[in-house]
Amino acid sequence: MIYEGKCLSVSMTDEGIAELVFNAQGSVNKFDQITVTELGEATAALQTADGVKGVLVRSDKSTFIVGADITEFTALFALEESEVLEWVAKTSQVFNHFEDLPFPTICAINGFALGGGCEMTLACDLRVADTTAKIGLPEVKLGLMPGFGGTVRLPRVIGSDNALEWMTTGRDRNGQKALAEGAVDAVVAPEALHQAARTMLLSAINGKLDWQARRAQKLAPLSLNTNEAMMSFSTAAAMVFAQAGKHYPAPHKMVETVQKASASGRDGALKLENEGFVALAKTDACQAQVGIFLADQLVKAKGKKMAKAATKSVASHAVLGAGIMGGGIAYQGAVKGIPTVMKDIAQPALDLGLNEAAKILGKGMERGKVNAKTMASTLNNISATLDMNAIAHTDLVIEAVVENPNVKAAVLKETEETVADDAIICSNTSTISINQLAKALNKPERFCGMHFFNPVHKMPLVEIIRGENTSDATISAVVAATLKMGKTPIVVNDCPGFLVNRVLFPYFAGFSHLLIDGADFTAVDKVMEKIFGWPMGPAYLLDVVGMDTADHASGVMSDGIPERMQKIENDPVTLLYSNKRLGQKNGKGFYNYGTDKRGRPSKSPAPEAYSLFEGHVAEKRDFDADEIIARVMIPMANEAIRCLEEGIVGSAAEADMALLYGLGFPPFRGGIFRYIETMGLDNFVALADKYADLGPIYQISDGVREMAASGKSYFA
Repeated sequence: MIYEGKCLSVSMTDEGIAELVFNAQGSVNKFDQITVTELGEATAALQTADGVKGVLVRSDKSTFIVGADITEFTALFALEESEVLEWVAKTSQVFNHFEDLPFPTICAINGFALGGGCEMTLACDLRVADTTAKIGLPEVKLGLMPGFGGTVRLPRVIGSDNALEWMTTGRDRNGQKALAEGAVDAVVAPEALHQAARTMLLSAINGKLDWQARRAQKLAPLSLNTNEAMMSFSTAAAMVFAQAGKHYPAPHKMVETVQKASASGRDGALKLENEGFVALAKTDACQAQVGIFLADQLVKAKGKKMAKAATKSVASHAVLGAGIMGGGIAYQGAVKGIPTVMKDIAQPALDLGLNEAAKILGKGMERGKVNAKTMASTLNNISATLDMNAIAHTDLVIEAVVENPNVKAAVLKETEETVADDAIICSNTSTISINQLAKALNKPERFCGMHFFNPVHKMPLVEIIRGENTSDATISAVVAATLKMGKTPIVVNDCPGFLVNRVLFPYFAGFSHLLIDGADFTAVDKVMEKIFGWPMGPAYLLDVVGMDTADHASGVMSDGIPERMQKIENDPVTLLYSNKRLGQKNGKGFYNYGTDKRGRPSKSPAPEAYSLFEGHVAEKRDFDADEIIARVMIPMANEAIRCLEEGIVGSAAEADMALLYGLGFPPFRGGIFRYIETMGLDNFVALADKYADLGPIYQISDGVREMAASGKSYFA
């Protein structure tokens, strides 16, 4: 044994080949600080070992290396810039020292080789992948750039254009794609990987493969002339701006770094990479995106733990109420192989539900994401019926009828009388109290809310709403069923609007008050989209939601939380609803909807909306961007804080993910709690106090004031 550590070992085999094997104690290999240290020690041991002619790097697990240990980043990035720079430069040198070993090296890649794992493969002279391999540099998704030599080596291996596409998008490649682009030298079946790597390494040892030339290419400047460099980097910069915009600095920094380093050798290029990495590590966007990654891991772990505790297996679904939403829910189960009964009282609604599923599949086929077999099996999994008895033997029933408590209660009562005693019953409601609906049932312990978001096939979130009588067994089974449907479940407790809608409607209220005070809805939308980063501003979002839905939901919120969410006099949303301007569903709301000369959807500010508002709102005036943001975001933030304080949601991380997945909260801001903490709790309190005279939705709780005074964090 040449070297033995906790995460990797090096042993001598025959024909002068030493094998460096990653085999961490956990389920996967990752580059935490221990592994980096051991790689340095193993490299030093190889330098002095007798008889080594070449090194084969591989994993003893089902995957190679998944990347760096992101859980170490929070504390690391809180250090001074000089300390972060020292760490990343020192780590880079570990990879350099391995690359500089005086004999050929080869990497055998199985499963994921991402981030630092990909950079380890690039430090080798040769690379062989098997057909399970997924290779890539996804650091951009964390608001970062590669930090262990990725921006230096990959452009010199596959060319700057391909390398920048890899890095700025963060998309991984399978073995064949990586081979076509020159990132690996061969792709073989998993059972042939080890022998193929040994054979290729022996060819290098015996002089049949020129490994020195390959290594020299990675140490030299990029082979681009002035015109090629100008074209390559200007094109990359334009593409990155078009895709990423101004809110995500990481892809821009990658282009800038590779361009600046193009005329430098490895050491000069690595210095620029180290500096770029540290600059990004200190950005708010990086803090937010790393926060999202960690929050997502927490939500997934919590979901898996609950699902593991499930005692009832859900093998079949029923959806009550077809139409677009019911059809979307039925599709989501059916596409995952779950037999689903879709029941309605009217054939046209069933036709609409089936058409919705077929439309989703048809669009998937157009994009090459769905094949004919998947389309056929999905549609075959949906049984449309007018007969209530068809649901009698299903394991999970999802009621998705009209958002009316009396109608829902009647349907739920009939459902309970029809299904088996151990069947689980859920309501897809966006606002109606689960405790209220449960009163219609004899066994409320098997009932909970299951709030899907529209469009169902695109929106990742499902809110699982626990009623006061809902059993743990029911929640566990529904969480497991949600995961099986390919969705992200977040469990919340019952209250008006649950979590997502409860925090959304104060945001809408802040918007309505702005309009009443003379703001132009197009100006508000522009600020909230272009500056804050929402995919849709509040006026546009209300048009998508529908004024009828919004007016109904605001009534529910007003009844449930009258001290903060009472109906607004002269509310522009109510004015539009009263005048049958419902939004996108009938082509007219804040905006008018139609098609342009090319047949594409069009949207234009509606003169009719401005006319309706006259006499009900103040004279039009300009508001600066900071005031617009404050007046709509403070109410949302305050309500999110109250939800956490009241135990409606389990953690700030879960609240952040719910708004990210349910509303499209801007990822570069990290979620509502990350947004508050980036601002600073003391600054948030001061800002809210500035607008406190506008009403209760702007007035903070004692809890947040106390946290700000004591310097606490929602993520501690």
